[in-house]
Amino acid sequence: MVKELQLVQITRELSGRWTIPILLSIDKSGGRFTPLKNKLEISPSRLSNNLKDMIDAGLIKNLSPYERNHPLLPEYLLTEKGYFLKEAALVITSSEKQLNRGFLASKAWNWPILIALHYQYKEFNSIRQLLQTATPRIVSTRLNELSNIDLVETRPLPGLATKQHYALSNHSDSILQTATADLVSLL
Repeated sequence: MVKELQLVQITRELSGRWTIPILLSIDKSGGRFTPLKNKLEISPSRLSNNLKDMIDAGLIKNLSPYERNHPLLPEYLLTEKGYFLKEAALVITSSEKQLNRGFLASKAWNWPILIALHYQYKEFNSIRQLLQTATPRIVSTRLNELSNIDLVETRPLPGLATKQHYALSNHSDSILQTATADLVSLL
């Protein structure tokens, strides 16, 4: 159960429209704000808000004017935690390309739910318990969305028409197995 919780936490931290793109682009832009903004084609206020959130989460640090190449231009560096999550982001990005269902990590709880299903959490309440802070509504919404794009299969439990069993689809199962093994190897 410890591995599952760790992977849920990692994938939860990587959720969001800009977290993975910023982690994967910050080094390439030299950690500078404007090149990062231009590369990601993101508004300055949105980038600034995301960078602040990532600083608060301990993923990046803002260099002081004395540490920068130019004292007036903001620069950012990945922290140790940021480098770790960058490696995890590479695994998720590679898996998403194989799944061919778009940028799944842009929505909160997609990857944690896929991880839960990989570890055989098949009932709604057991998935919710593993995810801890996810509301029933968001879990239900994400399960339906993942089912609609053929990553999750829904089956009624025998004898209980109102209760569902969830599982990874044949298409996603092997890809998630590889992704999970790769993420575990980072721990």
